[in-house]
Amino acid sequence: MRRCVELSAAAVRQGELPFSCVICKDGEIVAETVNRVVADGDVTRHAEIMAIAEAQKVLGRSDLSDCTIYSSVEPCPMCAFPIRETRIGRVVYAISSPMMGGLSKWNVLGDNEISNVMPQVFGDRPEVSAGLLYGEAAAVWRAWNPIFWLGIRFRGCLAEAPHESAYRTLQTGAPERGLFRRLLAFASRGFVRRRRAASAAVQPQTESTAI
Repeated sequence: MRRCVELSAAAVRQGELPFSCVICKDGEIVAETVNRVVADGDVTRHAEIMAIAEAQKVLGRSDLSDCTIYSSVEPCPMCAFPIRETRIGRVVYAISSPMMGGLSKWNVLGDNEISNVMPQVFGDRPEVSAGLLYGEAAAVWRAWNPIFWLGIRFRGCLAEAPHESAYRTLQTGAPERGLFRRLLAFASRGFVRRRRAASAAVQPQTESTAI
């Protein structure tokens, strides 16, 4: 998260809003990004989405269940869905977003139904913790634009400093599933793996035929 705060300050220097994201596996950084909404003129270029895309490339797989994603601000619903689809096991952020958050407001990160009904697409709900290095992350926003920072807090878009403990676990991983759901999820993941293996086996043959 400390690296996330550093990146959010770097985003400001690049003319972006102070959003940043880091994905780690076994304590090592796999991918790190900042927003590129302004630079690319594309509202979908959120830091979390780009970090997830990069992590999949680096690890060579779409299953990121052994990864933790750190964000300077609570991921929005657009970012929360790929977090669930890549099965990221843990989500940590500094500043909560009661108006736009993918847990606080829309609860994509905490929804059990999507993983119960479509386990072949959505992973179990991740463990979610909020408030880590809130003060440092908030200081970047305040230094960037004090008036804007006061305004978005007044409107409830970003949360006030948490009380007492600055780091709270809001959600502790996946709930217990019934036997049927576990079997369905296992069978679905096996089917997807077989499909990918078959595609990989066919690809070289197709290319040699074309040559």
